[in-house]
Amino acid sequence: MCETNFYVWRDGEEELFMESIDLIRPEGETIVVRDIFGEEKRLRARFRETRLSKHRIVFEALPEG
Repeated sequence: MCETNFYVWRDGEEELFMESIDLIRPEGETIVVRDIFGEEKRLRARFRETRLSKHRIVFEALPEG
């Protein structure tokens, strides 16, 4: 099975934020990300791009504030 990974674009570079994503849910400027095991993380970010052939979703981190 091909799993999709969630990356964050920050300071001109991509970093892996979470693997095996099951859910991405926006809550204002916060993105809620949950993996297939139920672990959940939150991040202030906006959508950047999706590469379906590479199973990648990329969001750009927003400054905290």
